Amino acid sequence: MTGARTVIEGAYIATVDAADTEHVSGHVVIDGTDIVAVGPGAAPQWATEGPVTRIDARGHLLTPGLINTHHHLYQWLTRGIAQDSILFDWLTALYPMWSKIDAEVVAAGALGGMAVAARSGCTTLADHHYVFPQNSGDILGAIVDAAGRLGIRLHATRGSMDLGRSQGGLPPDFAVETTSAILDASIDAVSRFHDPSRDAMTQIALAPCSPFSVTSDLLRESAVLARSLGVRLHTHGSETVEEDAFCAEKFGRTPTEYLDDLGWLGDDVWMAHCVHLDDSAIARFAATGTGVAHCPSSNARLAAGIAPVPQLLAAGVPVGLGVDGSASNESGQLGTEIRMAVLMNRLRAGADGMSGRAGLRLATMGGARVLGREREIGSIEVGKLADLALWKVDGIEHAGIADPVAALTLGAQPPLALLLVNGSAVVREGELTRLREADVARDVATASARLRSR
Repeated sequence: MTGARTVIEGAYIATVDAADTEHVSGHVVIDGTDIVAVGPGAAPQWATEGPVTRIDARGHLLTPGLINTHHHLYQWLTRGIAQDSILFDWLTALYPMWSKIDAEVVAAGALGGMAVAARSGCTTLADHHYVFPQNSGDILGAIVDAAGRLGIRLHATRGSMDLGRSQGGLPPDFAVETTSAILDASIDAVSRFHDPSRDAMTQIALAPCSPFSVTSDLLRESAVLARSLGVRLHTHGSETVEEDAFCAEKFGRTPTEYLDDLGWLGDDVWMAHCVHLDDSAIARFAATGTGVAHCPSSNARLAAGIAPVPQLLAAGVPVGLGVDGSASNESGQLGTEIRMAVLMNRLRAGADGMSGRAGLRLATMGGARVLGREREIGSIEVGKLADLALWKVDGIEHAGIADPVAALTLGAQPPLALLLVNGSAVVREGELTRLREADVARDVATASARLRSR
């Protein structure tokens, strides 16, 4: 034992381990950043000896910290716009405003988006940032700094677009970069920010935006570069029928076939949405270990469709949850995506199509697998990092509920009593511990107004 010890006792514990072990009234012991004991009943005597913080968690549900596998944090500043549009129309409406972002406004938006995610139980967040206007400053650095101030794990991406409208892409030409500049910036991002260590707070992936906004050359060269640098790859895939039509017309391929041709399937790749996958695409994802970030609220907001998540899971595909950009999911809360995923997939697959516990697994171990962190986070097990969410389930919303797990997966989101990252509190009794929420809200409002004025 080397660190400060914390003992949580009396909670209903959903470990989300391989056996789905649960304890009606159990304990978790944390030493420094690590979980050192988990089990039923009270903590062992050795855990309570010496300096220790004891938490009486009766009336609470303890789960792994939630993992958001797909976000666009800068979009926190552009919520409420193009409310009734499909994806391509929505993007066309928002590209001009996004072309005016800079590091200063992105910092405020990122902090706001991450703060809301943390208050919904999120301990790890993957952000797909792909808009880098000229002379906009160190946008990626601003996002990394915001995560450090808040105290959550960040999987940042150096995203990109190099296929402007004049070349047959969707983005306006002013919103794209050159391929060579993108590759140079990708190397720089990995050099500056990527931490490959077990308890890393920041990791970097390379993330060309989508088949309709980047060139084949960028996709191919990014895949080679990422693998030479030892980092992961991320993009959007098979989100809409319009994307399918674009790939069929331009490449004569489905999105999955096109990306597969360019080296973009593998266990170091995850794709957002994957709504329109046929059986052969699902089989290729399973055979290659390619992961999926399921974004149910955004898919509904943009009328993109319902992803075939039960079929993906049955095939063994790693699947996690994502909120997507806040401009297509004004909530930004990952905790509520569990319920949305369960209900939406039952619409597609029937009442037994997805259980609440399967939804919780998507948000925890599923996300850890998608991000390549399943050995460190995603479940409550000895030897894993102490990323934990403690939910109050004995209040007016959930008192008397037959199953505490259903309080989170089917009911109103329970109040968050405690959120730990590396054993340190990021949220306590629903409030951020490191930042004044009023300051975060004021800065978001100021940055949003500044961006609109441009």
